Amino acid sequence: MKWTNDRSDNVDDRRGSGGGGMLVGGGLGTIIIAAIVFFLGGDPSAILQNSATSSPQQSEQRQLSKEELNIREFVKMLTAENEQTWNKVFQENGIQFTPAKVVLFESGTQSGCGAARSEMGPFYCPADQTIYMDMSFFNELQQKFGAQVGQFTVAYVLGHEYGHHIQNLLGTLDKVHQLSQRGSETQANQISVANELQADFYAGLWAKQTDSREKFLEPGDIQEAMSAAAAVGDDNIQKRGQGYVNQESFTHGSSAQREEWFMKGYNTGDIREGDTFSALLR
Repeated sequence: MKWTNDRSDNVDDRRGSGGGGMLVGGGLGTIIIAAIVFFLGGDPSAILQNSATSSPQQSEQRQLSKEELNIREFVKMLTAENEQTWNKVFQENGIQFTPAKVVLFESGTQSGCGAARSEMGPFYCPADQTIYMDMSFFNELQQKFGAQVGQFTVAYVLGHEYGHHIQNLLGTLDKVHQLSQRGSETQANQISVANELQADFYAGLWAKQTDSREKFLEPGDIQEAMSAAAAVGDDNIQKRGQGYVNQESFTHGSSAQREEWFMKGYNTGDIREGDTFSALLR
């Protein structure tokens, strides 16, 4: 993908700062459960706040490498493009837009949803309207889950997390939480799948709208997004982790569903086409 000249000030790079916090008291089981939630974009606040406390654990400060500084600039660019695209979409629909913040961290840091760890992958915290990303996640995505990782993989993941911010601004996350509390576990899982697939749709919409404005896509970029979407499908993760697939336990959608809804967002570029809840909860 081509880099644009836009940069956002809403990126907080905490790598090399010597700070951060580690989970204490949650136990390995809690960390694994939270990791699954974090890894695929969910809100882990209930898990972390109820089962773990945070204890400051300082590490030595260090200078960031040229590669790390380059990553910072890349994330600032992607964040700026998300801000511009979504501000335009919201204006067209008469809605007030508020940008999300993005935090880059390593090992551990504090969030409005509790302490975060690198093993948990990128996530959006609605409590402080912030996306948290440890960039080592993308090595895991390639090595453990078979994704084709490139620059647009990062763009897709950030676009998905920004999609959760859009849901937060539109009140979708509150409705999802309320609906999930009323039904059975199976119904709650179905609602979660619809929620995650809508974030994939928003990522595709962002790619389409941003490319229309900036012409930043290059051959192979969308294929990278498809590879990442397939890698984090529930069926792929279950096959690799436990050797079989249990569709009733899906919380984020199959590989095929995640690809389908990203492409629907990309092909339509129309936020009105992203009602995954009506499509899936019939």
